[in-house]
Amino acid sequence: MPPAIPTIRTRVRMSARAIDEPHRVSSQLELLFDLTFVVAVATVTAQLAHSVADGHGLAGLVPFLQVFFAIWWAWMNFTWFASSYDTDDVAYRLLTMVQMGGVLVLAAGVPAAFSHSDYGVVTLGYLIMRMALVAQWLRAGLEDPDSRRTALRYATGISLVQMGWLLRFFLAATGALPSSFQLPSFVCLVVLELAVPRWAERARATNWHPHHIAERYGLFTIILLGESVLAASRGVEGALETGEISGPLILIAVSGLVLLFALWWLYFLVEAGEGLSDRRHRSYLWGYGHYGIFAALAALGAGLEVAVEQSGHEVAAAPLALGYAVAIPVSVYLILLWAVHALVSTEPVIHPAAVLGGVTAILLLPLMASQIGVAAVVAAIAGICALLVAVTILANSRATGG
Repeated sequence: MPPAIPTIRTRVRMSARAIDEPHRVSSQLELLFDLTFVVAVATVTAQLAHSVADGHGLAGLVPFLQVFFAIWWAWMNFTWFASSYDTDDVAYRLLTMVQMGGVLVLAAGVPAAFSHSDYGVVTLGYLIMRMALVAQWLRAGLEDPDSRRTALRYATGISLVQMGWLLRFFLAATGALPSSFQLPSFVCLVVLELAVPRWAERARATNWHPHHIAERYGLFTIILLGESVLAASRGVEGALETGEISGPLILIAVSGLVLLFALWWLYFLVEAGEGLSDRRHRSYLWGYGHYGIFAALAALGAGLEVAVEQSGHEVAAAPLALGYAVAIPVSVYLILLWAVHALVSTEPVIHPAAVLGGVTAILLLPLMASQIGVAAVVAAIAGICALLVAVTILANSRATGG
């Protein structure tokens, strides 16, 4: 018999999905949705790399963290909503497409945000994403009476904070908001964004699926590691413009691959799904903590790109700055990774002493960049991360008798 043709569901009543639904995995639509974030992250990483290469890494850090928050928060809100209410019918798919369009608009505005502090297009893209999500929550409130108060709280909270973002943008554009107040106002609105889920779910918690959430976060981690590979490849391309393949270029390219592989290995040491299932009350800290993890991986991509590029020709940034462009993101990643693992694990998978020792050594290495070279610094950082993997494997093997 010929294979059955899947039926497109025109309309499915939106109701909370079971939290113990077996074999719950990411849908094809979620995977397609993630592809738009590949574009957004690649854009913001490239802009940060340009800032680092020009010797203005600190100046580029603030717009990077601001734009990356918009990217991460939009992805995170969609992910948790989909875990609870994914109907995969026509209306749900179309509203998801609108959110994808918002991501691409936001990505188009990233260069202007970095070079001219013009957040107009970024704000527009964020508005498109958020309003589509509000429509999803309003639909959930209409069709799922048991969770109506929670859904309407989400829709109200998101809408009010979005009005705050628009007001901030127009005040800044007209000069009514002094430049000294722009960063504090951004931080205040971020705090309000983070508070919306806690406030909304006081009425009733949503039925997010722990294993589905863990898989979604793992997939986004892989996407960000892939962005680092892409950024490093751009650096190789820039270095090869001289037509020479040097020893430092080979060393830093190999070391970058080892480093990314070690960071991937460390992330997936913990089965977060089981931990989230047993400790649902820690989901906020676990989920919010990933902002730093994801931002660190994106920043690492920018640091690796410039570090590789400088092995072929000179850049404006000093060796010390280039060393820290790799060392700081790796250190932030290791510390936050230990923290989020501790939230969902009964026993620490990575011993805190090992993390502290590794981070200390990593942060000291760039001080020698002028003497030993940036490539050697990156190689040493990769070696420390690989050693962390080896120590953790041996410790866990002894603990389990394996």
